[in-house]
Amino acid sequence: MIEFKLPSLGADMDYGTLLEWRIKPGDRVRRGQVVAVVDTAKAAVDVEAWQDGEVFQLLLEPGGKVPVGTVIALLLEEGESAQNAIRRPMATATATSDVEERPKVSPAARRRAMELGIDPEAVRGSGPHGVVTLEDVERASVSGATTDRADAMRQAIALSMTRSKREIPHYYLSETIPLAGALSWLQALNAGLPPEQRLLPAALLLKAVALALREYPEFNGCWKNGRFEPVSGIHLGVAISLRQGGLVAPILRDVADKPLAGLMADLTDLVIRARSGSLRSSELGEAGLTVTSLGDQSADAVFGVIYPPQVALVGFGRIAERPWVENGDLCVRPTVTACLAADHRANDGHSGARLLGEVDRLLQDPERL
Repeated sequence: MIEFKLPSLGADMDYGTLLEWRIKPGDRVRRGQVVAVVDTAKAAVDVEAWQDGEVFQLLLEPGGKVPVGTVIALLLEEGESAQNAIRRPMATATATSDVEERPKVSPAARRRAMELGIDPEAVRGSGPHGVVTLEDVERASVSGATTDRADAMRQAIALSMTRSKREIPHYYLSETIPLAGALSWLQALNAGLPPEQRLLPAALLLKAVALALREYPEFNGCWKNGRFEPVSGIHLGVAISLRQGGLVAPILRDVADKPLAGLMADLTDLVIRARSGSLRSSELGEAGLTVTSLGDQSADAVFGVIYPPQVALVGFGRIAERPWVENGDLCVRPTVTACLAADHRANDGHSGARLLGEVDRLLQDPERL
């Protein structure tokens, strides 16, 4: 018998609310198939099965809110029979008054909310059975009312970042990296591509960080049970700001092994789905390291806060032309400031400096990324 438990969809998640089952008893499910939609403080997340099996019993009704790790469904393994299986009592959910049920949103209302930068799930619906309509979204835009979901997200971020600063002995390093060669190479590459296939500098930065982690694996993992535990594979968390405020850091998997074109496509898809609230549970697991970039219109540098239980975060400021000395001459070159926030329990400043140096070296040879 396979016990399907409510997964943790982030280090700051203690409870989840089941919004919808996508399966029913008797269904065959495959690994990676979406079987449920679960609400967290930040988003509604598609939860995937991690094993093949046949659904025997669903132990939680939609609307139920339970702690992470609670068994919410039972699946039969290959060779097991429903006639011989023992049914279990339903999972104990929190009181109904404590459950914030996500309202349904009409497709037109969802599209308009995305255009206006409004979280449609937090708008009070006036349609049948509380459905959020286009008119509800327009009224929310005019009123400028804040949403309960935005408040819940800020609280989740506050808890996670407070834990980080309380528990993790941060140290910070920065490196200014020249990008003239990389940007020229990127411009030449993009000249022959249609707009939708062109690469952004973000793809180069992510790939460089991922390849550098191969050389310095002490930054690719988590601090658990009083020691450093490496993460299998190089999976980067990507900090994505949401239009309605707040941020999420879903995972890009196997970044070091992806070609730049594939990495750019995956990054674009991830950003779109993060901002539309359609992330999957496999994208909210534990990354080995998180990368944050505030974009071209941001500050020169970002000294981030590590997302626990990770042991490092790399932040990139805006790419801009700055004074630079080259072959003894003062000139102007495009540069970016890369900043490392790292956990002194797991590594030290000497290794951190070498990690940033490796990122610099890789970006000087972009055709090898």
